[in-house]
Amino acid sequence: MKRMFAVCLTTAVLQAAPLMLFAATPSASPLAGRWAIDVATLPMPAADRPKSVLLEFKDAGAGRWTTRAEIVDPKGGKMTADSTLPLDGTPGPIVGNYGADVASLSMPAPNVLVMQLVDHGTPASTRIYTVAGDGNRMTESKAFFSKDGKPILMTIHFTRVP
Repeated sequence: MKRMFAVCLTTAVLQAAPLMLFAATPSASPLAGRWAIDVATLPMPAADRPKSVLLEFKDAGAGRWTTRAEIVDPKGGKMTADSTLPLDGTPGPIVGNYGADVASLSMPAPNVLVMQLVDHGTPASTRIYTVAGDGNRMTESKAFFSKDGKPILMTIHFTRVP
């Protein structure tokens, strides 16, 4: 069921802009740079919120995109995830301890990145990152399942950091 939902969600997103699927060029993307969450705005109980979340996106050249995530959990433990993957949806490895070991990416527009994450063969989440027109705000739409199998949708806000 989880896999079917993840495939359906990804298919729906990709079908929404079929002509633009590979039109974006990473070097022109306003997604490139470092992004932080104001953790106080996360839609979860304060005790469950991470202490910090930092994402970094970079153009890796040749249609590839580098992503680095650094999360400090509520107890101070550090989680990371690093990948350099093609933007054509081809799955590839993630290195780190974040809770996903494979991802696939597409960039249907210069300000939009679609990311699907898998952890040891099980769908983990689908995330859609969209940069606002001012280039300083980014929204993450995150779809995943709770431990009891219920679908959860979250909207998370980032700001650009130096």
